[in-house]
Amino acid sequence: MDSKPTGLVAVISMLFLFIQIICPAGNERCRGHHRSLLRPQRQQPPIPGRYNSFIQEQQHRRHPYVRALRRYARSSSRLRPLRRVRSTKRRDPIPSPRPAAATNFVATWILPYKNDVAIKWITIGNEVFPGDIAPFVAAAIKNVNTALTNSGVSGIAVTTVVAMSALENSYPPSAASFLPDLTEIMTEISSILSQTNSPLMANIYPYFAYASDPKDISLDYAVFKSNTPVVIDGDLKYSNMFVAMVDGFNAALEKINARNVVVTVAESGWPTEGNPPYTSVDNARAYNLGLLTCGGATRMRTPRRPETAVDVFLFEMFREN
Repeated sequence: MDSKPTGLVAVISMLFLFIQIICPAGNERCRGHHRSLLRPQRQQPPIPGRYNSFIQEQQHRRHPYVRALRRYARSSSRLRPLRRVRSTKRRDPIPSPRPAAATNFVATWILPYKNDVAIKWITIGNEVFPGDIAPFVAAAIKNVNTALTNSGVSGIAVTTVVAMSALENSYPPSAASFLPDLTEIMTEISSILSQTNSPLMANIYPYFAYASDPKDISLDYAVFKSNTPVVIDGDLKYSNMFVAMVDGFNAALEKINARNVVVTVAESGWPTEGNPPYTSVDNARAYNLGLLTCGGATRMRTPRRPETAVDVFLFEMFREN
């Protein structure tokens, strides 16, 4: 799995596939598409050509199977093809704690596209917690929100992305809390998210937990193959690690009085190669099908938040190498 950008400056242009875990009535499985994690490595055309062809394909579908794309870097050449796509678009800016920078960002990257591209989220920083940049994220979120309001733009949530490393403990899920150095920062951020009805985004990777401790973590638990509870946390039962990790963030939010903030999964996936035997096409297929599969008209939910559906961005849409 390729390394991901950290900090407020995104330095690589990465495409993500968003899978909204929802099945239309009558369908037995959620439909999705994930190219690099489900297929063996082979020679691929350059990413720009594949990207444009993929977007054109979606434009001609009555029911596109891609609901949204997530991007790290700003690129007008990648925004233009999305002008006629019916799906929701998401992108990550290069923010700054200065109000003028937020105003310029909105004027340059939001206003020219707001009538043609359904921009739903803006994220400020990817996995910058803990770190030197973390204390500035709340101010950047406020400034971008203010710039959007002053520009007459509504319906776009401004948030940030955290990793499991932001938690002091995640087992069992109810014991999870944010690192002591992050408690004040995350309390301020979650307060903003609550006021603006925006989600907290988290990168969830059971693969890393399993690969680092295969003796204590079963593969079935990590890739959605367990049919019985593996972790019992009080009255809550977990048969897969994915929802347990999401509930870790839910528990941490509750500890800072932010239970009403929803967790959206900004990244999740399983690598096909690079660390055998933990990485393989079969493991990736099992994991991604676990994310995509749901019964009837239901959506994926967690034991701690059975009333809240979980939305997931699937990493990644195209192989970079």
